[in-house]
Amino acid sequence: MKNLFILNEQPYGGEKSYNGLRLAVSLGKSQTEQIRVFLMGDGAPCGVKNQKTPQGYYNIEHMLKLVNKQGGEISVCGSCMDARGIADEMLAEGAKRGTMALLTEWTTWADKVLVF
Repeated sequence: MKNLFILNEQPYGGEKSYNGLRLAVSLGKSQTEQIRVFLMGDGAPCGVKNQKTPQGYYNIEHMLKLVNKQGGEISVCGSCMDARGIADEMLAEGAKRGTMALLTEWTTWADKVLVF
């Protein structure tokens, strides 16, 4: 099944992005599931590299790397990046600048769209 996750919440301070990625990683373990993650709005900073969190605390960047290692795709809204001062070179490994046209394509591709 083809799954699109749209994350709209900041990486830390709330748990929606964390929980969305937990589910994406869990689904990604199955050979029958395809995962795409689109980060937009306040979720755009989830895609920034070099995140440092306290020992024992979840790390959104590491979770995105797991999605990528499982064959998933990660895109970050370009307009949302620009509004938050996030340059392309600041993106985590595997994350790419995206567009509304890409999100539209991914939405029509998906069997399921999950929004967090």
